[in-house]
Formats: sequence, structure tokens, C-alpha cells
Amino acid sequence: MRSTNGNGRCDLHTHTSASDGMNSPAENVLLAKQKGLSGIAITDHDTVAGITEALEMGREAGMIVVPGIEISTNAGGKDIHVLGYGLNHEDSLLLERLTQLRATREKRNEMILDKLRELNIPISLQEVKEGLNRPLSPDESIGRPHIADAMVRKGYVTDLRDAFDRYLGEGRPAYASLPRIAPEVAMNWIRDAGGAPVLAHPGLYGDDHLVRDIVEKGKPAGIEVYHSDHGPADEERYMEMVNQYGLIATGGSDYHGIRQGVVFHGDVGSRSVPVETIERLMETTRS
Repeated sequence: MRSTNGNGRCDLHTHTSASDGMNSPAENVLLAKQKGLSGIAITDHDTVAGITEALEMGREAGMIVVPGIEISTNAGGKDIHVLGYGLNHEDSLLLERLTQLRATREKRNEMILDKLRELNIPISLQEVKEGLNRPLSPDESIGRPHIADAMVRKGYVTDLRDAFDRYLGEGRPAYASLPRIAPEVAMNWIRDAGGAPVLAHPGLYGDDHLVRDIVEKGKPAGIEVYHSDHGPADEERYMEMVNQYGLIATGGSDYHGIRQGVVFHGDVGSRSVPVETIERLMETTRS
């Protein structure tokens, strides 16, 4: 996979307005080009709704665009995210499965809003959707950042980070979790759709024994070693794990756009990997 543009590197973890990002898919592609990258992956939560637009802009801009996804799963009582790369975003079985996942996400949103009301923070789902300033299509998803935006607009918190630190983050009073598929199931779904599964940001789970168990059960193609919330020690530790299991080290910013003047999690290109990483991932889908 080659591009005549850019620095030979690719940000393999970005979100768009198809899930909880601020930019359109096309805007993410153009931003990656402005940053000097050769490519970008679109990895929205539980949806592939933004991929077609991104691919079209990639062709116009001479950028590599990797069709991707970030699937929400659960293991060991923790929310675990699984990235998928190079999948067929028009696969009918995948689309059916993702519809079921988004139904779970909607129930979780209702639980979060119920908990916020109990905390004297009355916010309706309609108010959350109004913050999008556009109609929500059936294959897009609402997430916690959208709820956080509504909390900021109504003056209950100062910014997105404040909302997560005080209310919406794991272990906080408005956090909610529902039974979800296991990581190895998501990895199989990605493989069924012709893609390569990767365990996302393992440093956020705070349990490397669990990470190893997921890797051994699911046998992903790679681990996201380079992430905006990983420090040097995390990168060194997970690179050792990659080498131990014979996997591929991937990386990306986990860019969600700019909210209240703050980039969340990191800016496009702040974490990247060589374009050859994409080729290595795609090789695993042909074996």
C-alpha cells in the first residue's frame, strides 16, 4: 500500500461524526493530509457509517484511507475496545451485527441519563441530539462525549474532561455498563468481514493479566502499542508483549476532534506508524 503524498506514516485510530468525533470523515482525511501524513484509518465506535465518505475524499486527496472500526466489548468487568482494519464495510452480516451493538449502546445512554437525573443533572436524549446540529442517521451512534457536550452546554461541568472525571468515566457516579460481547467474539466478527483485529489501547485497562488473557483467547493480529494515553513505559511494555506473541505493533491518536477548545484524546498524527504496518495487517487477512 503506497501513497505519493506525505511522510510515509499513518494514524490508525481516528473518530468522526459518524460516532463521537467532531469532524466529518472527509474533514479527518483532509486534516491528516495537512499534518503531512500519508494515510489515516477511520475507526468509529460500533459503526462503519463514515467510511464511504472518507474513501471518496482519500481518492480525491491522494491519501491512503483504511476502512476500520472500534467495537465495544467487555471482559473481566471492564470495557475493552477492539479495532478492526481493512474490513469490508458493506458486509451484510457485519452491518447486522453492528446494529445489535448500537442497540446496546442506546440502552447504556439511557442508563447514564437516568443516573445523571438522580444526581440532579437533568438532561434528555433529545438535548444530547440537538447538540449535533444535524439529523442523526440510523447507522450513527451517540456516545458519552455527546452527553458530556450537553452537560457543558447546560453548565453542569466546565469541559469534557471535567464531565468524565466527575461523572462519566469508569467508576464515576453516572458511569453505566451493560453486558457486551467478549473481545474474542468481536475479533472473529472482524475476521469474518475480511479485516484484521487489533486490541486497542491496552494501557487504559490497568490489568496486563487481563490483556494477556484477551490476546491468548482472541489471537488478534496486533496490539495498539502507540496511543495518546500511553507513556514511554506503556509503549515499552506492550512492545515486549507484541514481540512475545509475534504480533504487529499499531498506533494512532484516538482523535475525536476539538471540544471546548481541547483536543480529545490526541491530535491527528500525534501517534502514527509506518504505512508498511497496514500492509502487514492486510497480510494477516490473506493467511
